[in-house]
Amino acid sequence: MREIIIRKANVITPARVAKQTDVLLEGSKIKAIARNIEAPQAKTIDAAGRYLSPGFIDLHLHGGGGHDFMDGSAEAFLEAARTHATHGTTTLLPTTLASTDDELPDMFDFYQKAVAMNRDGAQMPGLHLEGPYFSMEQRGAQDPRFIRDPDPAHYEPILQRWGHLIKRWSAAPELPGSEAFARALLARNILPSVAHSDAFYEDIEIAYEQGFTHLTHFYSGMSGLRRIDGMRRPGVIESGYISDDLTVEVIADGMHLPPSLLRQVYKGIGPQRTALITDAMRAAGTDDTTSLLGSLNNGQKVLVEGGVAWLPDRTAFAGSVATMDLAVRTMVQQVGVPLMDAVRMATATPAAISGFSSKGRIAPGYDADLVLFDEQIKVSLTMVAGRIVFQR
Repeated sequence: MREIIIRKANVITPARVAKQTDVLLEGSKIKAIARNIEAPQAKTIDAAGRYLSPGFIDLHLHGGGGHDFMDGSAEAFLEAARTHATHGTTTLLPTTLASTDDELPDMFDFYQKAVAMNRDGAQMPGLHLEGPYFSMEQRGAQDPRFIRDPDPAHYEPILQRWGHLIKRWSAAPELPGSEAFARALLARNILPSVAHSDAFYEDIEIAYEQGFTHLTHFYSGMSGLRRIDGMRRPGVIESGYISDDLTVEVIADGMHLPPSLLRQVYKGIGPQRTALITDAMRAAGTDDTTSLLGSLNNGQKVLVEGGVAWLPDRTAFAGSVATMDLAVRTMVQQVGVPLMDAVRMATATPAAISGFSSKGRIAPGYDADLVLFDEQIKVSLTMVAGRIVFQR
């Protein structure tokens, strides 16, 4: 089995940054980490003192490189996966939007074809379905035409045919029928996640007991503190701080959440329970100033300004144009988070949330999903399962 050795890297481990250290790869796995490893037959990559991190894991994105996962082609998946790999992402969960029912069969079909064809992009080990079971009050950029309550007649055919392809499903747990929906997901090892929800804290307590353990794009599309009949009642946002067991994800583009709020999440919830995501739409990795959110057939027109996508009337963001290297950079440079913690939120934490037991860490036996970057977190090399898929 072919060996590759990456020499003289500043290796980011869960405990420290190991300076001037070698990492030996054998096939798709990490074999050893030490200084001055002897491997005369191995191909050598000189890290030249750059940082070597586990590959970034993006649990929530809709596309990139001019493509959306709802476009109805395998090429859309492949091109988006290639685009994000150039920014250090080695694992991603393609994410849907609330849509017409007739778009879903094509999406599942083309996803499977893309996974079989994928050789030079980020891995796509499962799908994230976002909607259509949402609160109308917290819909954000989700198309109101397709929003509905969870109904077994709607979701059971999807689960029976394609449940093995789905890693997580985001929904508003206060809606009628959510308890049965959560049971159906857990029976297939699918993570129920709270999203576009107008729930109160008491609703989230019940939802957690039902299996909703994760909060989708924290702060975005969810209720906060409200005063009702003179009494203050916490919402979904406060639930993320109150509970020690809920995990959250944040769109770390510096726009969806300003650096001050990202700092609050870091201090109040911490890197062990917070994952960085991009929530990227098709314009990520491009210079486009106008784009579509959703599929080519049913997508909504959006504007791209100031490093974020907007609805045309600018009443709400319509997804980000971020990449994971930008998310890590934002946390380090704008929020002031230590590099090791920022990397953890982009690697080990999302791996734990999704149950990826062999990803998110540089250690013997783990997957050789790696990214090499400099002090400015500019990516120069991305490896997926021991293969170089991007090199600058």
